[in-house]
Amino acid sequence: MSTVTTTARPRNDGTPLEAVSLHEGWTLRHEGRALPAEVPGCVHTDLLAAGAIPDPFLSANETAVEWVGRRDWVYDTVLPARATAHERTDLVFDGLDTVAEITLGGEPVGRTANMHRGYRFDITGHLAERVPLSVRFACSYDAAEAVREHLGASPEAYGTDPRPFIRKMACAYGWDWGPSLPTAGIWKDVRLEHWSTARLARVRPLVTVDTATGTGRVEARIDVERTGAGAGLALIAELRVGGAHAAVEFEGGTAAVTAEVPDAALWWPRGYGEQPLYDCEVALRTADGAPLGTWARRVGFRDVVVDTGADEHGSGFTFVVNGERIFARGVNWIPDDVFPSRVTAARYRERLTQAARAGADTVRVWGGGIFERDEFYDVCDELGLMVWQDFLFACAPYPEEQPLRGEVEAEARENVARLMPHPSLVLWNGNNENLWGFRDWGWEGPLAGDSWGEGYYLGLLPRVVADTDPTRAYWAGSPWSGSWEHHPNDPAHGVVHSWDVWNTADYTDYLDDVPRFVAEFGWQAPPAYATLRRALPGEELAPGSPGMLHHQKAEDGDGKLERGLARHFDVPTDFDTWHYLTQVNQARAVATGVEHWRSHWPRCAGTIVWQLNDCWPVTSWAAVDGDARPKPLWHELRRLYADRLLTVQRRAAGPVVCAVNQSAGAWDAEVLLRRMSAAGEVLAEARVRITAGPRAVAECAVPQELLPAAGSGTEYLVADADGLRALHFPVRDREFAYPEPSYEVAVEHLGEGCAAVRVTARTLVRDLLLQADRLAPGAAADRGLLTLLPGESATILVTGWDAPDRAAAEAALFAVRGA
Repeated sequence: MSTVTTTARPRNDGTPLEAVSLHEGWTLRHEGRALPAEVPGCVHTDLLAAGAIPDPFLSANETAVEWVGRRDWVYDTVLPARATAHERTDLVFDGLDTVAEITLGGEPVGRTANMHRGYRFDITGHLAERVPLSVRFACSYDAAEAVREHLGASPEAYGTDPRPFIRKMACAYGWDWGPSLPTAGIWKDVRLEHWSTARLARVRPLVTVDTATGTGRVEARIDVERTGAGAGLALIAELRVGGAHAAVEFEGGTAAVTAEVPDAALWWPRGYGEQPLYDCEVALRTADGAPLGTWARRVGFRDVVVDTGADEHGSGFTFVVNGERIFARGVNWIPDDVFPSRVTAARYRERLTQAARAGADTVRVWGGGIFERDEFYDVCDELGLMVWQDFLFACAPYPEEQPLRGEVEAEARENVARLMPHPSLVLWNGNNENLWGFRDWGWEGPLAGDSWGEGYYLGLLPRVVADTDPTRAYWAGSPWSGSWEHHPNDPAHGVVHSWDVWNTADYTDYLDDVPRFVAEFGWQAPPAYATLRRALPGEELAPGSPGMLHHQKAEDGDGKLERGLARHFDVPTDFDTWHYLTQVNQARAVATGVEHWRSHWPRCAGTIVWQLNDCWPVTSWAAVDGDARPKPLWHELRRLYADRLLTVQRRAAGPVVCAVNQSAGAWDAEVLLRRMSAAGEVLAEARVRITAGPRAVAECAVPQELLPAAGSGTEYLVADADGLRALHFPVRDREFAYPEPSYEVAVEHLGEGCAAVRVTARTLVRDLLLQADRLAPGAAADRGLLTLLPGESATILVTGWDAPDRAAAEAALFAVRGA
């Protein structure tokens, strides 16, 4: 029997609407057995908990559980008899994955066909006695194929991919960083709601601020659902926010009520100001004062526009918040687990805190995943992380006919309304790479005039945003140049993705153009050593070992890693050196792009690195691996995305030192320039003054006598200012005469699993890295790659290391070596 607990929904505390959680007492049918099922949850996690399948994240177990996604599944529970004085009882599912039939006492209650929206079914009068409740999930492959056959879609146009034919998390079927583990289940909250007269069906707060007067304004647009007895009754809607109060009386199904907050404190992205949040509540009651329900969220007052105006370089793409033009320092977000129901509020906070600590102020929620739960956006509100939200279309043509079109509109309207209270949300984006795909990926011919999604991105979705959330900007796609007058991935217009560099070229090719905004670019590296050891138990690690190959999903991924290494280093034959150098190459690649593009602010107005996180242990572009361990790239982002960045960049007249200043105050710095020999000798030095105004970039030409000779493999330039350092080597690493790195190591035990590792360089030590997880799986270092000149020292703090030992520290240290 189901164990039923009566609770108030967290966002409806104190209302007469009675919410009854249905999280307990579920079973999953499997081979004639009833296994305990966790709700919210999914089939794979229930089978894992019962020991019915191996962990699909380990070794090649993904293939051993492929059958799970090819079956129908049934979840069962029993609802006890329940008396209620309310007029109406609804069975509410916030999320079902994906195509399901719900039956109550064997009788159909409803059907679902969309993971990305909620469903509500009227079951009034059905709880007079105990009654079985079942949710039968169809195999998603079969469901998608049925839609394909209904539409008559040809394999030539759409291939065999099920993704375009089902409104399900696209990356569940695998991606170039993710496993193919399409699951099923009740992945969000399920409950009974008992209510009378009327309920708040939807509240849309349009939050604006007059930056000239400081007055904040909330216009709450309200939709109500009424019972038969409530039809035509006068109702009162009250709005309270920031000490302001307003009310309106109405008789229909909609209402609007507005309140103004004088001297509203502005919400800012991190690094630009504070993130004040205001409690906002809408209460619904009868005209005689009987309460019917409440809706409560937190809102923030800020003004956000996206400036896409034309200029001498083309047409831009710049976020402007409260009148302040912003270079967006961003990371792309994918679902943090291929089984999204496992991602807790605490996990959201941990991962997004990692983004903020890396210096990011922008998180792009990528279109091949999900609309994340409210807790994700709550944390972004608190941390000042601007959210760029994709609608859920990625890398495929999507038919626009029914039944898909109706599902797309329903999910868009529901999620725009759900997420619009969050001040962190700054942009709605139509799709990921589909406009680009139509132009360049060979879709147009096979489609032969069939729909492919353009009507969504240029018609339906902007209309939904304009109708539902007119306070925010909409952009048709990423990449997108703003119109078909330009190529969708034109660097002179709008937003670009830079993937030719990773796929076919060297990362130094990032220096060849200045896009207006780079929404995707990146370079691969394997996960941390301890992550690999856990994921590939017992395997002798090698770049081409079976487990490593299975946990590399990118097409020719290892080939691209090796070719990327070979352009800069002699490709090593031992795994440990290969693992270290691929990490170095990833950090160097991203640094090359970010430093170059930041130095061209305001022409270039943002970079969003692909990607912050992983959904399982895999070789990928992530800065934080699937076991939550930061890679060296994460530490490098802390330098690259700091308010102040010192870098040496090439210009037509020669190298320049750039002071990139994203802080609110001017940066007046004395820069020490030294031309050094590989052997450690200072060949020349000079001091130059450079001043960058607030949110500005300043350049200073490198004096001729400080420039290393062109093509020199023995000289390099060092620039130091205010604790920041920039390096310029005239040749690639494999052509430079690095000395054999020599350094002294001292370890001090600080107690409670903490130690200080002090390294003192005897020679030039390039890109020194302490891989703390080699000391202990739970150990972490506070620094990533660092370069020491002869005689310099650095201290690395290590936590989670219970038995500090100098020999172990020396074995976990790596540095670039000469050819």
